[in-house]
Amino acid sequence: MEENTRQFDRARAIEVSLTRRRRFREKLVHRFAKAIADYQLVKPFDKIAVCISGGKDSMLMAKLFQELKRRNKFPFELVFLVMDPGYHPENRRKIESNAALLDVPITVFESDIFNSVVNVEKSPCYLCARMRRGHLYKKAKELGCNKIALGHHFDDVIETTLMSMLWGGQIQTMMPKLHSTNFEGMELIRPMYYIREEDIIAWRDSNDLQFLRCACRFTEKLENEAGDMESASKRKETKQLIQLLKKTNPAVEANIFNSMHNVALDAVIAYKTKGEKHYFLDDYQEETMLPNDPMILLSYINTKLRDDYSNLDMLCEDMQADRAEIEQKLAAADYKYDEKLNRFV
Repeated sequence: MEENTRQFDRARAIEVSLTRRRRFREKLVHRFAKAIADYQLVKPFDKIAVCISGGKDSMLMAKLFQELKRRNKFPFELVFLVMDPGYHPENRRKIESNAALLDVPITVFESDIFNSVVNVEKSPCYLCARMRRGHLYKKAKELGCNKIALGHHFDDVIETTLMSMLWGGQIQTMMPKLHSTNFEGMELIRPMYYIREEDIIAWRDSNDLQFLRCACRFTEKLENEAGDMESASKRKETKQLIQLLKKTNPAVEANIFNSMHNVALDAVIAYKTKGEKHYFLDDYQEETMLPNDPMILLSYINTKLRDDYSNLDMLCEDMQADRAEIEQKLAAADYKYDEKLNRFV
């Protein structure tokens, strides 16, 4: 009984820390709600599968969703969904004990993803992530959900953006919401979009919480054989690069994030939309920069003909100008081209 009381008191203290401490209220609760409002992530009567991996990000997301539901003005439902892809028993127990501590009523289901990818040599993490998402979509749909929520945060977004350019040779980012291409009527949302990782870590540490880091068998195998796999990952290299740039440009993180909200398509060589590639030359129209005023145009053309060009056709070709348009403009001002004089008179 005493143990249950202590656990209840701690759970309440962790919950209260989100709303009573100014830093967490402003940088976690408020930013969570702002992302949901800005990107229209939650709508009336949604049923959302809050996907919990056992790490700090998804566990915090679960608590923020609970806080949102308490305060929100329209009805929606939550299912706190945990997929066990083949965790070691101690990792499974860790997730369950943390969920109990945080008073998050989880729904757990099993899959064999780890067994499927453990012997894959090329891009096992990518394959694992794809398979995880597919299983989560399927289970969420079985439970009557129309959305799944993932715990990707601001730092994940900017790192992905930069990685796509540096190692992918393309410009794309982690979107705040996406329609599923394989599960009709399902949508993925990322309500932690505005939340900084340092603030998540601060909340975790201030409450003395211990979450899973990865719990992936493949990662554990490599770490045992060859040290920390993450130190060699492209994501960690990107994270380190951003921190290096931040030393001379404190706004670099915000600038990377904002760049994906301020894409100037008129200054992009090519872009893809809905699987179709568009090239800037598709609708590019040459401009000659010739003046429109007939008197200024007359002076400009005659000077060029006198000093640089032996005839009007050569000038028009070099300047990518339309001879008929030039003659029409100057004819309207009573000037005609004299081939012998090589000028308009």
